[in-house]
Amino acid sequence: MKRLEQQIRFLLEIDQLKQVMRQSLLADQSRRENDAEHSWHLAMMALVLAEYAQEPQLDLPHVIRMLLIHDLVEIYAGDTYAYDEKGYLDKAEREQNAAKRLFSLLPDDQAEAFHALWEEFERGETPEARFANVCDRLQPLLLNYQTQGAVWQKHGITSDMVMKRMQPIADNGGELWEYVRGLIQSAVDNSYLAK
Repeated sequence: MKRLEQQIRFLLEIDQLKQVMRQSLLADQSRRENDAEHSWHLAMMALVLAEYAQEPQLDLPHVIRMLLIHDLVEIYAGDTYAYDEKGYLDKAEREQNAAKRLFSLLPDDQAEAFHALWEEFERGETPEARFANVCDRLQPLLLNYQTQGAVWQKHGITSDMVMKRMQPIADNGGELWEYVRGLIQSAVDNSYLAK
């Protein structure tokens, strides 16, 4: 019973992810997106766009597990806006402490497995982690474009900053990168994004 109680406690604790607000607006611009919605959307992106991954033998269930876990630490560490240079100074430390605290709620075997998935995403060295990162970069780009750059404009984001942020997609190459480059150019042409 202790194992089940630990698992239920963890599941109730991660309900807080629904309260962690991101900068991105929903596509209909009605409100800001929360981290739980973001994680779900990334998992769906991986399912839909897996054919564009660099690695033909991609372990898609592994990617989805990683995407569902990677932002859980933000329950305690908060969401750091992608272009917040100051916030990134202590982001790794905040998130590492949060990972230890959160995953320790689980039984030891699951705590170890979840922490390992989170670390794998952060390191970005495996094909699965690289593709998970591609999804994580693409999703807010799509929302920013769909909302005519509302958040980009609010924070004074430029196309150079976005191009730098999209580096994992550039590294993936292929059709997905061509699409992203075209979307960024269109955002500039339509004044959604500063040059």
